[in-house]
Amino acid sequence: YFPQDGPLVPTMCRVNGSRFSCFRGEESRGRVRTPRVEGEAKFWLEPQIELAQNCALSDRQIRTAEALVRKHENDIRAAWRKHFGR
Repeated sequence: YFPQDGPLVPTMCRVNGSRFSCFRGEESRGRVRTPRVEGEAKFWLEPQIELAQNCALSDRQIRTAEALVRKHENDIRAAWRKHFGR
């Protein structure tokens, strides 16, 4: 669940044991992933923050991850735009 940092998955920040990284997949809209040892969650950034996928995290871990994404939303969006030029 912890891919290497690289041009496609840059780490934006680490908070409370969560590593926030951004990536662009087949969709053009931004998303952020919050990998943890137990699994990972992916959240859409556009048009609003919402859970895109949960891979083995508990409801509590998802709520915590989403709260952190919302708290750091401006930094995450800025990092996404900087990396992907949007």
